[in-house]
Amino acid sequence: MSYLPSAALPLDGSAAPRPQALPPAAPPVPRTGRGSHPRGLVPARLPSWALLLGPVTVVLAWQLASTLGWISPKLLAAPSVAVTTGFDMLVNGNLLEHLGASALRAYLGLFCGVLIGVLLALASGLSRWGEGAVDSLVQIKRAVPTLALIPLAILWLGIGETMKVALIATSVMVPVYINTHAALRGIDLRYVELAQTVGLGRREFIRRVALPGALPGFFTGLRLAVTLCWTALVVLEQINTTEGIGYLMNRARDYGQTDIIVVGLAIYALLGLVSDAVVRSAERRALAYRKVIGS
Repeated sequence: MSYLPSAALPLDGSAAPRPQALPPAAPPVPRTGRGSHPRGLVPARLPSWALLLGPVTVVLAWQLASTLGWISPKLLAAPSVAVTTGFDMLVNGNLLEHLGASALRAYLGLFCGVLIGVLLALASGLSRWGEGAVDSLVQIKRAVPTLALIPLAILWLGIGETMKVALIATSVMVPVYINTHAALRGIDLRYVELAQTVGLGRREFIRRVALPGALPGFFTGLRLAVTLCWTALVVLEQINTTEGIGYLMNRARDYGQTDIIVVGLAIYALLGLVSDAVVRSAERRALAYRKVIGS
C-alpha cells in the first residue's frame, strides 16, 4: 500500500517520473579574519605609515629635482635647505614666537566660529521659524568668499586682530552649521515619536536625542573647520601684521627667501594635519558605538 499522494502518480498508469536532483549548493563566501565582510569587497585597512607614502614620494622627487638643478633655488628652495632654515629659526626662538601668534589667532577664530555654527544649527534644525530666518543667511555667506569680505571687515572692525579673528570665525561657521544642521534634520522620526511617547520635554529631547544624533555631522563639519581656519589665516596674516607665520612668509617674499616661504607652508600643513588628527581621535572616542567598516 502506497502512502504517496494521488497527485504524485500519473493518470495513465505509467511509471512515475524520477525526481530531479537539486542544484549543488553555492560555496560559502570567504570571510576575512577579523570582520564579517566578504573578502575583496571591503579594502583591507592600511597601516598608519602607508598614509605618508604620497607626501614622502613628492618630497623625495622634489629633492632629487633640486639636486640635479632642474628647480632653481630662486624659484623654490630644496627640502633639505628648508629643513636647515627651519631648524635655525627654531633654535633662535624666532619661529616659536611667530607660531604662537598664528595659533592664537587660528584657534580663537575656530572656537568662536564653531560656537556660532552650532548655535545657529540648533536654532535652524529644531525650529521651522528658525530655519526660515537662519538657513538662507548662512547659504548666502557660503556663496560669498572670505576674501570678498575683507574690505568691509576692515571698515567695520579696523585692521587689527579683531578683524582677523572675525573673518576666521565666519569661514569656520559655515561647514559646522551645514553638517550639524543636516544631521539634526536627518534624525530618525522613530526616535522623535519615542521621545513623545515617554513624555520627554523639549529640553530633555534636545539633550538626550537631538545632540547625540547630531554628533556625527558636527564632527564632519569640525574636521573641515580646523582646516579652513588655517587656510583663512594664510591670507589674513599678510594684512598689517608684525608677527605670525604669514608675516614671515610675506617678508620672505620681498627678499626672495624661498626657504622661509617653504618653512611657512610646511608649518601650515603640519598644523592642519595635527588639528585634523586631534578631531578624528575625539570623534572615535565620542562615537565609539559605531562599527567601522574594515576594522
